[in-house]
Amino acid sequence: MTETMRAAAFEEPGGPEVLKVMELPAPQAGPGQVRVRVRTAGVQPVDAYVRRGYLPPYVPAVDGPRVLGNEFAGVVDQVGPGVTGVAAGDEVMGFSRLHAYAECVVVAATDVTPKPDGMPWEVAGALTAAVQTAEMAVDGIGVADGETLLVHGAAGAVGTAAVQIARRRGATVIGTAREANHDHLRALGAVPVTYGAGLAGRVRALAPGGVHAALDGAGGHALEVSLELVADRRRVVTLVEHARAAELGVRTVQGERTAERLARYAALYAEGAFVFPIRRTYPLEDAAGAHREIETGHGQGKIVLTI
Repeated sequence: MTETMRAAAFEEPGGPEVLKVMELPAPQAGPGQVRVRVRTAGVQPVDAYVRRGYLPPYVPAVDGPRVLGNEFAGVVDQVGPGVTGVAAGDEVMGFSRLHAYAECVVVAATDVTPKPDGMPWEVAGALTAAVQTAEMAVDGIGVADGETLLVHGAAGAVGTAAVQIARRRGATVIGTAREANHDHLRALGAVPVTYGAGLAGRVRALAPGGVHAALDGAGGHALEVSLELVADRRRVVTLVEHARAAELGVRTVQGERTAERLARYAALYAEGAFVFPIRRTYPLEDAAGAHREIETGHGQGKIVLTI
């Protein structure tokens, strides 16, 4: 008898309502792989893009249901041939190409790392995308001690991570956010500023020495302000305006996710040296509700599915 699992998947692209819980064949661990019984899976804006029909270049076209999600935490229940250092019963956190909105996910053993004792499952399942994206972005624009970094969308998951990473490197961080999130940014060590008309002038007033680099997590007007304030466009990175990046001469995030990077930030979180708020959790059965919220583009912290 074929082993099955529940997964949130879609047959045809569309709105959040196309996401349904389906009974699908459970994947099996092959050579160099582990299978994880998923406890939690992070929800990201890119998941909504894929649901609407975007196919990332690293994802092959497939027939049949497509399971979303590329970050997770859970318990290893299968270990494939040739795997060392990971055993059945280990609590892990990790990343995948897709397939994480499910009871089981199979990944390379090198794409998981131990979940620290005491780390909430919700944090473990949602940490990797934010910290990997944020560190690769900050590395790409070369943020250094004594510089000023402008972060748009600073209260979101990637923004929250980027603020802390840049502050640890000695940079001053100015973060744009709604006024309701300003106290959160102050607690992270950032200088908050409100979106809207006159933003460039408000930032200039806060940065008399100029803005050296910018991380754009909002797009539109925020990216235009970044181009106005940062002299070297190679030191502007956008998370959202991929189609315009080459034309404008700005960066997109480049690099590969690694278990080593994830483990470093998991350790910092466990030590109380890194903050990672969870906005809301949804059960797997309400993946559509999670997508409706992520598509509002507002809110502090991460949205997580519980499985």
